[in-house]
Amino acid sequence: MKPDRHSHTAHRVAIRRAAHQLLDHPPVLDDPVALPILGAETAAALRADPSQFERGPLAPFLRAFMAARARFAEEQLAALRATGVRQCVILGAGLDTFAYRNTDRETPLRVWEVDHPATQAWKRQRLREAGIAIPAELSFVPVNFEHDSLPDELARAGFDLDAGAFFSWLGVTQYLTRPAIFGTLAFIARATRRAGGVVFDYSLSRDLLTDSQRAVYDALAARVNAAGEPWTDGFNPITLMMELCSLGFAAAQDVSGEELNGRYFAGRADGLRVGTIAHLMWAGATPLDLPPQQGRR
Repeated sequence: MKPDRHSHTAHRVAIRRAAHQLLDHPPVLDDPVALPILGAETAAALRADPSQFERGPLAPFLRAFMAARARFAEEQLAALRATGVRQCVILGAGLDTFAYRNTDRETPLRVWEVDHPATQAWKRQRLREAGIAIPAELSFVPVNFEHDSLPDELARAGFDLDAGAFFSWLGVTQYLTRPAIFGTLAFIARATRRAGGVVFDYSLSRDLLTDSQRAVYDALAARVNAAGEPWTDGFNPITLMMELCSLGFAAAQDVSGEELNGRYFAGRADGLRVGTIAHLMWAGATPLDLPPQQGRR
């Protein structure tokens, strides 16, 4: 990230989330805010031709993964809210829309959106221009993960370290150094020791990939590198789960692309599915209990 420029990849993620609403039926994640938050001009262009930003053989897989990871994270949050967790931290929020379409008012939830200062300023401008109201329970926390103290900044914003929390950290670890990743996860382990946990996505280590997977990985890495936001190396799932437990998480569970396909994409007429080089990870105070689910939410 350049200090004076919002994240290009955050914008691309938002475009793909919006394109998912228009191109894929039924959508895996219903998001009525996905188009308005892009701005009137981009939203109009996307409605006129939803495929114009989504060309190439990898586009459907990327679109599917971005929808599936958001839905998965929000399902884990809903399960935790039912147990009494009332704090949600969205790390690297980009143009995430959860806080603006959260309709569950029976279980109060305080939300903190954490992101690079330039990206956060850009998002707030998008919200103003679209006339999207900022909920009273939402706080913005500008943080550079490589340099700033996440615990200190969240504490200043009213986060209670002892109350339990859910953390969503999507589309971020691929761009951070390992010290930044594990420093953040160590804090999350402390914050969720009583209740809650974190969902984050990550890329498999390149040396674990098949030749065809490596070709896809290299193509995607070249694309984000050209945008000025290069990837760092990925992870081995088994080693990563062991490292998470060593940080203090009581449970760590990996969710592969194959599992996401079985959960959200089985039986679709359009053949939409996620790829296999990116995984989701749950780490928290309790294990996941995930019966198979399919279809639209």
